[in-house]
Amino acid sequence: MSKKIQIGWIGLGNMGNPMVKNLVKAGYDVTVYNRNPIKSNKLKETTNINIVGSAAAVVEKSDFIFTMLSDDAALKEVYHGPAGILSATSERTFIAIDMSTVSPETTKLIAEACAEKGISYLDAPVSGSVKPAEEAQLVIMVGGNEEAYEQVKPIFGALGKSSTYLGPNGSGNVAKLAINLFLGITAQGLAEAVVFADKNGIPASQLLPLINAGAVGSALTKLKSDNIINDNFSAAFALKLLAKDIRLATANGMDTPIGKSLSATLEGAVEKGLGEEDMIAVLKYLKD
Repeated sequence: MSKKIQIGWIGLGNMGNPMVKNLVKAGYDVTVYNRNPIKSNKLKETTNINIVGSAAAVVEKSDFIFTMLSDDAALKEVYHGPAGILSATSERTFIAIDMSTVSPETTKLIAEACAEKGISYLDAPVSGSVKPAEEAQLVIMVGGNEEAYEQVKPIFGALGKSSTYLGPNGSGNVAKLAINLFLGITAQGLAEAVVFADKNGIPASQLLPLINAGAVGSALTKLKSDNIINDNFSAAFALKLLAKDIRLATANGMDTPIGKSLSATLEGAVEKGLGEEDMIAVLKYLKD
């Protein structure tokens, strides 16, 4: 009888929480560390997980360690901090997988540090927000060692509808930044259309069904229509996180006209205090 796969998970934000639930549903044993223990304790009330007190302690119990964190700084701390993954003295062999949206440079640095300890490291960011995470319908893009990817691929199947190997470390990050650039441009375009129509007497409740029925309608326009019509900007994907991703894209060579406009809009919206709201809150910024 084969040994049951042991998964370590670090990060229980809006995305990490449902992703852990899906791993448990798929039959994996999952050990969790979260910097805020309230979140892990709350998850344990409904989901059969093990909880440990540090990232290093996850190493002792895991064949695969996943991270899903907010930004580069959080990821670096989890790996290089005093109780981080790389501080662990265990001889246990594992593969490390980061599903956060971070810079390719950060990925390459952490991958090099892991390689020095014989650890394979994959960058595997996802396309999709909370609902696709809950429904295991994420699109996963992967950079790193292809043999390691093949070992992790069945686990990805419990988290998403597809996973694609793209090349060496950083490839997944670049693909994710490109997708989020397009996402942001689409969101700003939708918001600008709504603002223009409203100024000329056509409310969003009339415009959005027309958009969604026509050639320019998309999954995103349909997903955000109710938010716009009902002035509901609770975050499925926080505006501040999209702003962070566009900053990363800019740092990696994004210098196109629409991308620059998007960057200015997002930074302005964050400065105005809209960062915690959903990305489509760019509409509120553009209205003023």
